[in-house]
Amino acid sequence: MPRMSKVELYAAIRRDHRGGMSTRELESGHGVTWRTVRKALDSSWQEPRKTLPPRATGLDRYKSVIDEIPGADLDAPRKQRHKVTRIFHRPVEEHGADVSYGMVRYPSRPGSPRSCSSTNPATWNSTVTVPNSSSRS
Repeated sequence: MPRMSKVELYAAIRRDHRGGMSTRELESGHGVTWRTVRKALDSSWQEPRKTLPPRATGLDRYKSVIDEIPGADLDAPRKQRHKVTRIFHRPVEEHGADVSYGMVRYPSRPGSPRSCSSTNPATWNSTVTVPNSSSRS
């Protein structure tokens, strides 16, 4: 027997309750607890899922350090700017950060809207594409 969605389950519980089944019969008949039967009878809509607060990561303590690096590189020539690998190694070597390369790579990769948590546009990593004015025929 395929598993019912919650909406279908609630509808079946309400239908059976209108048919005269007791709450205990509904529990055993549908294989649910008394709380689920109560929720189905009280409201025709299931309650929305809880939104959990974002979890803290190991990178949170070092976001300010990582955000300073691209800002300091604005005046440097393009070839001398920090690459993502170097941005990863600096907090690890200088501050003993216990973070993975992927945690640092995602917010500081080229093309991402901005790095880590900075709201300063000077530290955002953005790429600008300029269309070629001459077209090939």
